[in-house]
Amino acid sequence: MQLKIALLGGDGIGPEVLAQSIKCLKAVEETFNHRFEYVEAPVGAVAISNMGKPLPNETLKLCREADAILFGAIGALEYDNNPEAKVRPEQGLLRLRKELGLYANIRPIKMFPALLKNSSLKEKVVAETNMVIFRELTGGIYFGEKKISPDGTQASDLCSYSEGEISRIAHLAFKAAKKRRKKLTLVDKANVLESSRLWRKTATEISKSYPEIDFECLFIDNAAVQLMMKPSKFDVILTDNMFGDILSGLGSVIIGSAGLLPSASIGEENAMFEPLHGSYPQAKGKNIANPLASILSAAMLLQHFGLDEESNAIVAAVHKSLFKKVVTSDILGSSKYGTEYVGDFVAENIVDSEENRKINEENIGLGKSTII
Repeated sequence: MQLKIALLGGDGIGPEVLAQSIKCLKAVEETFNHRFEYVEAPVGAVAISNMGKPLPNETLKLCREADAILFGAIGALEYDNNPEAKVRPEQGLLRLRKELGLYANIRPIKMFPALLKNSSLKEKVVAETNMVIFRELTGGIYFGEKKISPDGTQASDLCSYSEGEISRIAHLAFKAAKKRRKKLTLVDKANVLESSRLWRKTATEISKSYPEIDFECLFIDNAAVQLMMKPSKFDVILTDNMFGDILSGLGSVIIGSAGLLPSASIGEENAMFEPLHGSYPQAKGKNIANPLASILSAAMLLQHFGLDEESNAIVAAVHKSLFKKVVTSDILGSSKYGTEYVGDFVAENIVDSEENRKINEENIGLGKSTII
């Protein structure tokens, strides 16, 4: 297969972890006889510095033309610490999602057997964790009208959703649940928010078309507590933009590191794959960032195009790195291995074998998460 992949390294550790994903994709090319074309483009703070805007037109054009996008990370301290900044790196990512119609963010969260002791929670609590969060990505409070009073003492952010926006991601989530354990949890705040009441009304109506799915609704505060107390009770979580962002962060606590969570952002015509962690500017250039979330995002990219064996080969190599303790210090505090060494190890262990074909059933279940 031939694929054109846009590479948006972005800010902080983004370019460093993305480089390890590319190593793994090149290993897949060689092992499975594929041909991938890689084209880099700026986004975020680096694009503001060099081109005056967080998402240059040239970058957006490349992303439209590419078969898929691999994204690194976005954000910089000089903007985080400046509440007066009118242009911010994150605006580039938000616009990219909106322009490409990447409305469904798919976030698998599954416990790695080798890392049971690394979770902040008890082993018996996290051992059976295996869920996927479907986060609506192009609506809600992040994209609503924003206002601030002339004197700067009052501000507001509008949270707005349409039935159509809710319906399209709800159907994806229900279809995913059919391929998994047949349970779907809608997370909202319908006791307070009108937009959440629309979510609950719409999802409840759609659930009637999926009678085999066990459908439940939880308020966000209760869901957050339940996620920490018994994460194994969740299968598919459907939620809005902000709540999905929050719950995903809790997922990193469950499995032991934000550096282990991949994601796919899917639209009708485009797809982008990125780790869930931030730009971690304090680690930039120090060769300590965990590249596994980015590498697993590349595995999701491959599976999106039906390259299941190739995706499984990457996942198997990641599991090997975890079992062999070839990891960065966020997983093993005394680890002597850096970003590049871990990336090299995973890439060098990508092989075509019978065992790899069972990875999705036995391990992180990417195939049950990416359904388009």
